[in-house]
Amino acid sequence: MRRLRVYADTSVFGGCFDTEFERDSRTFFREAAAGRFRLVLSELTLRELAQAPAHVRGVLPQLPPQEVEFLEASDEIRQLRNAYLQAGILTPASASDAEHIAAATVAGVDLLVSWNFRHIVHYDRIRGVAAVNLLQGYEPLRSHSPREVVLQ
Repeated sequence: MRRLRVYADTSVFGGCFDTEFERDSRTFFREAAAGRFRLVLSELTLRELAQAPAHVRGVLPQLPPQEVEFLEASDEIRQLRNAYLQAGILTPASASDAEHIAAATVAGVDLLVSWNFRHIVHYDRIRGVAAVNLLQGYEPLRSHSPREVVLQ
């Protein structure tokens, strides 16, 4: 059986140090480390982590390298990000959120996980992304919080 490929944005890393999200974020990364799914990260995630506090940056090196897939930035990702912005799904102030969604879409992941309930895991945004994805020739993207994907 094929393993799921799951894209995580930076909020999931930060969630390891937030009382509300800590348990589920840590469980998510434990499950990734154990090989339950393949963790997919974009160049944007790495850039954002580089700006994060040391304890947040320290989560990634604890993961086995063979369980993590890295996506390079590309014109295809930027073009899809711009399509979301032009469609009004997200505003230019949220371009990085649009880029996370675009990277996950272009990579063809099974799920995108995030604690960003305003711009990524939001019913209206998910619907808008699905519409743009279909118009652009991509599959709809499933977006969930880590809480929804970890084993309890």
